[in-house]
Amino acid sequence: MKALGWYQLDIILLTGDAYIDHPSFGASIVGKYLVKHGYKVGIISQPDISSNTDFKQLPAPTLFIGITSGNVDSMVNNYTANKKKRRSDDFSEQGIGGIRPDRAIIAYTNKVKENYKHIPVVIGGIEASLRRTAHYDYWSDKVRRSILFDSKADMIVFGQGERTTLNIAEALKSGKEIKEITDLRGTAFITNKDGISQFRETNRYSELPSFEKVSTDKDAFLSADKTIHGTVNPFLNIGLTQETNGRFLVINPPVLPDEKIDEVFDLNFERKLHPKHKNRIPAFDMIRNSITIHRGCFGGCTFCSISLHQGNFIQSRSEKNIKKEVVEAGIKTVTDLGGPSANMYKMRGKNMDICKKCKRLSCIYPTFCKNLNTDHSKLLSLYKDIKKDRKVFINSGIRHELALKDNEYIKQVAESYTSGLLKVAPEHTDERILDMMFKPSIDKYEGFVSRFKKYSKKEQYVLPYLISAFPGTN
Repeated sequence: MKALGWYQLDIILLTGDAYIDHPSFGASIVGKYLVKHGYKVGIISQPDISSNTDFKQLPAPTLFIGITSGNVDSMVNNYTANKKKRRSDDFSEQGIGGIRPDRAIIAYTNKVKENYKHIPVVIGGIEASLRRTAHYDYWSDKVRRSILFDSKADMIVFGQGERTTLNIAEALKSGKEIKEITDLRGTAFITNKDGISQFRETNRYSELPSFEKVSTDKDAFLSADKTIHGTVNPFLNIGLTQETNGRFLVINPPVLPDEKIDEVFDLNFERKLHPKHKNRIPAFDMIRNSITIHRGCFGGCTFCSISLHQGNFIQSRSEKNIKKEVVEAGIKTVTDLGGPSANMYKMRGKNMDICKKCKRLSCIYPTFCKNLNTDHSKLLSLYKDIKKDRKVFINSGIRHELALKDNEYIKQVAESYTSGLLKVAPEHTDERILDMMFKPSIDKYEGFVSRFKKYSKKEQYVLPYLISAFPGTN
């Protein structure tokens, strides 16, 4: 702050991750984006909740404090599926576990409210996004209220939040109070009986069964979950309301796909650790030289959080913008060119008017939508262009049944862009389980293997590993 000549901050962002100035980290993106638009932003990373010291590192901001648990839900980060405490945390220095508290959003918000009284608190990131309604909590084996009630924060920003966060900052700067900001896409807040009437009077908001109802009635919970997933398409322009303990949760429609995503990746990231970190951070080792080429996924797998967080419309960067990042970062070996799925770059509906009215959870399950463009040529062209003067590998997960639509894509990746082993992810082999997961049958994976058999021995070096991954294949 002294170096910049700042004597006051507009916004503080608090994150559960170690601070790395890289576009793979949400706090870095939001912070840089706000600074670009003229706001003075400070970051507090991984504060110790056992005292107030870390929370008093920076002076109180004039606008608000934004809180994220980091790139991972804190409970997933801290516990195994068997509910045993993890010893490590890839997003912490030296991979040391236990620095991020359980239910980090709630823990951090409580401490912020204690140390920065009367400052609005906005929560966001994956933990807040996926817990924005009443939800089943695996760790306690019960239905919990929206995290907005349990944390006592003022607002949730869900989904890809940089532009929404900027809109909040601009509204507060203009003189509005946080409780007056009720019309922003990608936000959720709490209101009372008097305040809920304006939302119930419009058909833009679907009313979910109350928290009390979904926490005691499984059918009501399933009905609510179906309604929530039915609002993922932002073009449907549908919000949600849910009564909880006599008050009301209001969730505005999701943000629309970002047509100017290049702007986010043009923020001159330093792509290195904050100077206070003297040791390696495992997560950074993995993504240091990887490049995000798109956001979103239209796969709609029932076990995955992407569609509820990043959305089901693919938001692709331009080829020029991607190449610019590679060159300016001085990357000689690109360890990944990908996104939530490796091979959805530039894919969208042939007729977007049809897409804007669609309520399907998946564009590719149980059958491929006839309106979906599955052409991989733009992606292969991007690979080829980046590969002209450097090595390029693909390490994001390849959507297999989508790849089967393009023999040339499979061939090119196996031959030229695979480091060691071509990784595939057959999450299961049982037809019933695959069906519940919105994944294709094993027959389609067998097709994936069989198409390799006509390639050269150089290409077939991956075959033994593929076959071992699919027991019973011929």
